[in-house]
Amino acid sequence: MVPPGRMLEVFGERDVVLRRVEDLVECEVIVRGNEIVLRGDEAAVDRAEVVFDGLVELAENGNHPTPETAERLYKMGVDGAAGKEVLGDIILTHRGRRVSPKTRNQKAYTDAIRKHQVVFGIGPAGTGKTYLAVALAVDALNRGEVSRIILTRPAVEAGESLGFLPGDVMAKVDPYFRPLYDALYEMVDPDRFQAHLERSTIEIAPLAFMRGRTLNDAFVILDEAQNTTPQQMKMFLTRLGFGSKMVITGDATQVDLPKGRMSGLEDARETLTGVEGVAFVRLRREDIVRSDLVMRIVDAYEGANNAPEER
Repeated sequence: MVPPGRMLEVFGERDVVLRRVEDLVECEVIVRGNEIVLRGDEAAVDRAEVVFDGLVELAENGNHPTPETAERLYKMGVDGAAGKEVLGDIILTHRGRRVSPKTRNQKAYTDAIRKHQVVFGIGPAGTGKTYLAVALAVDALNRGEVSRIILTRPAVEAGESLGFLPGDVMAKVDPYFRPLYDALYEMVDPDRFQAHLERSTIEIAPLAFMRGRTLNDAFVILDEAQNTTPQQMKMFLTRLGFGSKMVITGDATQVDLPKGRMSGLEDARETLTGVEGVAFVRLRREDIVRSDLVMRIVDAYEGANNAPEER
């Protein structure tokens, strides 16, 4: 049963959420007033009940479910309270757009960032590693928990030297930071973002620029960490200052270092697991929140890499 006055929130404008649920579940959905009647196989009915329970829980908590919300609840297959805990964790709201975890592992990742000083988020493309970290950084800056955000990544690309690119140093490295800019543009107004850059409240710089610095009162994100060397990773981690937090993201399957060179991300996982204050969160293919095609592409590459070599 949908609580009185919650029909619009639960079913969406023009019943778009209800229609998406009907597409997902393998049972008949009948709406009579504010009652929902489900008919079909017991397992399918139970699955549909979970989705509707989650939608009601979110609506009663002040959220506005969307068709994507219904998809996430269906894929997670958790009860309403658990669904609310994951999807109802609003990290940031900007221009009506809410940023929140969409899977249980993403929720564990955001919780780890809030709890620990150093967090490694490791997983394939599309799992929200960088996006969620940037959202938490912007939220921390807005709340006054840190005085600046520092975003960095190694400038590593196969087949092209920075020396051959036009412009000064920042112009040369700018293309490497487009994903970080894209995330920030969704969470900070352009004028305010430019002001942050001018005052160095938000700093975006190559990893090499971190050497010799002590990063106090900052939220620091190292992106594409699989392309660091162990020496670079150690250098970066030892920049950690008072009142600061570090998030390191990477995909161990997309290393662009020369063949035979160990990734600093893998070395850190082996060296730092179990160290107090450091957390490792593994995001997996089921946490991919881009197109379903991205998930199929990841599966295809993993299948190819795991296939036995022909002799």
